[in-house]
Amino acid sequence: MQVKIADSWKNILQIEFEKAYFKKLANFVTTEYKKNACFPNEEAIFAAFNFCSFDALKVVIIGQDPYHGEGQANGLCFSVNEGIKYPPSLQNIFKELSTDLSCEFPKTGNLENWAKQGVLLLNATLTVRAQEPGSHQKQGWETFTDATIAHISQQKENVVFLLWGKFAESKTKLIDLSKHTIFTAPHPSPLGAWRGWFGSKHFSKTNAVLKSLDKVEISW
Repeated sequence: MQVKIADSWKNILQIEFEKAYFKKLANFVTTEYKKNACFPNEEAIFAAFNFCSFDALKVVIIGQDPYHGEGQANGLCFSVNEGIKYPPSLQNIFKELSTDLSCEFPKTGNLENWAKQGVLLLNATLTVRAQEPGSHQKQGWETFTDATIAHISQQKENVVFLLWGKFAESKTKLIDLSKHTIFTAPHPSPLGAWRGWFGSKHFSKTNAVLKSLDKVEISW
């Protein structure tokens, strides 16, 4: 696996790339992509970092695993490629978004536009074998993405973290609450959305924080 990552992140994360766990992970991913169909495409593995520079970073959304269906995953958590049917969680994200901001239901499930505005759409695991959810977990990705969150917490200020569901909430321990804002809600999947995802108003709350900091709000 080649690490094709923007320079702004390379400067921050180079220390991770040189560690033994990451070299082992890179070998695992290389072998998996040679032997099996895996997602996202290799050039999109680090898309979350390449669309959202470290300097521009304002918001972090944490997902768990890339989509494992054909043509879905594009390297951004919860996002799908252009023209792909919205998965159930993304449907619910958009329902809440349109209610919260009284705006139209988004016409694309590709969240690239969010990323370009400073939203890091970070999955805890950046790759997956086709049709096998969780198949690349516990190989080193979680160590890398936890380190990424910790580096952001240490080296940035006033970042808004949106933690949806118990798994994402578990990352709170990596974040300095005296420097950053965290909003939590149940996961937007159909299993939990009715428990408080709907009505959480994370999009308007995030923009209110950004506005209070004299930062440009996200055009969700």
